[in-house]
This record gives sequence, structure tokens and C-alpha cells, in this order.
Amino acid sequence: MADWGPVLVAVVLFVLLTPGLLFQLPGHNRVVEFGNMRTSGAAVIVHAVIYFACITIFLVAIGVHVYAG
Repeated sequence: MADWGPVLVAVVLFVLLTPGLLFQLPGHNRVVEFGNMRTSGAAVIVHAVIYFACITIFLVAIGVHVYAG
């Protein structure tokens, strides 16, 4: 049986935390902009830190496991 938990969590977080797709923190004109499909270097760094924190919490602290097979 394969553990698909880390793969599933990583893909979902990557899609949700892509800068400019759902939201961008910091935005160009405001602190948070929603659905603008633009990005900046600062937004990439902030989203990378948020991604790392969330994936660490889900995989290490909570221990998400999805077994298929």
C-alpha cells in the first residue's frame, strides 16, 4: 500500500497557495488582493513561507496519511 497523503497535501496546498490565483499577499495596491493573476517577488516569498509552514503542520505535526491500494 502506498501512502498518498504527502503527495495529496502538497498538490492541494501548491494549487491553493499559488500567488495571484486565489489571493496575493502582499498585493500591488492593497495588502491582500483576490484573483488578480499577477505576482511579485515579495508575494512569492510570502506564499513560499506560508506553504512551508502549512505542509510542515499537515505532514509532521498532524501526520496526514492516505493509503491506496
